[in-house]
Amino acid sequence: MNERRLQFWSLYLTRFAQGFGFIALTTLLGPYITELDPTATTIFGLTIGAGIVIGLFTSGFTLAQTAAVIPIAWGGDRYDKRTFLLLTIGIGIVVYALFPFVSSPWGFIGMRALQGIAVTGAGLMSLSLVGQIADSGSRANAIGKANAAGLAASIFGSIAAGLIYDALGFGPVFTVIVVLLVIAWIGVYAFLEPDETRIEGFPFSDLAVNRKIATIASFRAQYAVAVTLVRTWVPIYAGVAVVDGGLAVSGLAISFTVASEKFTNMLCQPVTGRLSDRRGRAAFVFAGGGAYGLIAIAIPSSTWIGTATGTAVALPLIGSVPAAYFPLVGFSALLGIADAFREPASMALFADEGDGEGVASSFGIRELIWRPGSVAGPLLGGWLMTSLGMAWVFYVGGAFAVTGALTFLAILIWTHGAGGLRKW
Repeated sequence: MNERRLQFWSLYLTRFAQGFGFIALTTLLGPYITELDPTATTIFGLTIGAGIVIGLFTSGFTLAQTAAVIPIAWGGDRYDKRTFLLLTIGIGIVVYALFPFVSSPWGFIGMRALQGIAVTGAGLMSLSLVGQIADSGSRANAIGKANAAGLAASIFGSIAAGLIYDALGFGPVFTVIVVLLVIAWIGVYAFLEPDETRIEGFPFSDLAVNRKIATIASFRAQYAVAVTLVRTWVPIYAGVAVVDGGLAVSGLAISFTVASEKFTNMLCQPVTGRLSDRRGRAAFVFAGGGAYGLIAIAIPSSTWIGTATGTAVALPLIGSVPAAYFPLVGFSALLGIADAFREPASMALFADEGDGEGVASSFGIRELIWRPGSVAGPLLGGWLMTSLGMAWVFYVGGAFAVTGALTFLAILIWTHGAGGLRKW
């Protein structure tokens, strides 16, 4: 195996370990909500509504990510990306090792914030290095493979988290995550060459006014609300009590719900990335984003579809599942296919625009565009869930994806004419 391939594999291993940790916590958000009981949370003597606290379980993570993006991306372009990657993987090791000691909602929110810094740093640096090492004609394919590694971890992570939690509780889940991150750290240290690219100045200022980046921002800012709501609330929908609008299935059943989306996404991304390298980026972003929104809007129909088809059954290991469970798993799988069209094309576009100008900063802008929606989305979702009902989380999330895709299309047509989707 040549040195260049070993570098890619060390980065793919990092994506795997990072994806495992992230999805394990996402899978267990429902049980954590039950365990930590956010209904009586106070601060400075004031009681905070359960919906707000539930939203902060995710928004604490995304707020920390937002604060970390610019310094980490700037540092990665100005100095050695490999050093920053090793540092942020190390932070992740410490954070996940401390999670079993959390015993309050505020403690959980604080640890989620530290996790956000670790995930942002490792994600930015690993993707930047993949985009930098890959040739321009194979960039989306390489990014698709990196994402597929993370998605593979999401599948194994969600299933493993459910199994281990059902059998042993929260603590051993984090032991597995720490071991994987330690192996990833060793792989990066051993095989990834130091990054000698140095970008002077502050590349954010030039890239922020880049026409292609500004155009895709019109889509991405809205799509962030959609994905944060839908990805977060699919496992919550599966796991919370029926009285709260959920299905109240077991941890393993939640895992299969999450894994179905990751599995289809993992299978499709290397293929759609290769097609994007050959056919262009814009059409894949539009098609994937619009389809994602329509599927999300359909998720609440899981109940009547399940009732009509009579899919309430008892399964080995999983236990009894309601009629809505299998339709929900199917919709989750369709979400993975839709997002596989968008993600490698979008990432490759940012890598293309940052090539020679600051790849880490270009990905940093991509992250910053995402942050407002990903911070506001969970707060909105918590309010929708507790005030209007679970279904409204998916209606609102899907609507944001559809309007984002239509805005993106309108700008391309305004700029390039009727064939705007074929221009880039």
